[in-house]
Amino acid sequence: MNLNRCIDHTLLKPEATSEQIKKLCQEAIEHNFYSVCVNSYFVREAVTHLKDSQTLVCTVVGFPLGASTMETKRFEAMKAIAEGAKEIDMVINVSAIKSGNWQYVLDDMSSLAKVCHQQGALLKVILETCLLNNDEKRKACELAVKAGVDFVKTSTGFSTGGATIEDVKLMREVVGPEMGVKASGGVRDQETARLMIEAGATRLGTSASVAIVTGTQSDAKY
Repeated sequence: MNLNRCIDHTLLKPEATSEQIKKLCQEAIEHNFYSVCVNSYFVREAVTHLKDSQTLVCTVVGFPLGASTMETKRFEAMKAIAEGAKEIDMVINVSAIKSGNWQYVLDDMSSLAKVCHQQGALLKVILETCLLNNDEKRKACELAVKAGVDFVKTSTGFSTGGATIEDVKLMREVVGPEMGVKASGGVRDQETARLMIEAGATRLGTSASVAIVTGTQSDAKY
C-alpha cells in the first residue's frame, strides 16, 4: 500500500494562514496525498490551489467539540460541499454519548450522512476515542455502520489523546472490512503510520505527512 494515498494532509490549527494553506496544497500535489484537510474557512482557497490535481479537499464539521446541533452541522457540511469539499469529517456528539442519548447520536450521524451522500461527498465521523470507554467506542461504531457513514475516525488531535493501535483494531473489528477507518492524532512517523495501517486503518490524518512519506523526522503535533 502506498502511504501517500492513505494520507489526509492536515492543517487545522486556529492560527493557520493563507500562505500555510498554499504550502500545504503544494506539498499535497508534490507527494500525491489523497486529500488536504482544512477548516471550512479555507475550503475555497484549497480547491483553487488543488485544481487539476488528484488531491481532494476535506473539511471538518462540528469541530473540535462535536457539541453543535445537528442542524448546524448539516448547514456547515452543505456550505463546504457547495464550495468544493469532497469529504466531511464530523465530530460525534460526545456529550450525547456521555448522557446516554444514543438515539440523538444516531440521528446526528444519519442526517449528515444523507446530506453528504446526496451531494456526492463522503462522511467520516470522529469518535474522539480518548474521551470514550471501550463500550462507548463499540456502540458508537455500531451506530456509525447503521447510519451509513463512510469512515469512523479516532480523534480530532485537539483533545487529551490521539490514535492508538488498540483503538484502531477495536474500530476495525466492529465496523467490519468494508467501512473506512481513519487514524488521526499523533501519527508523526513512518513506523507509526505503517502500524496503524496494519491494525486496520485505511486513512491517516496527519500534519507530519511529508516526514512520513520521506522517512524523516517531524515536530508536528497532530
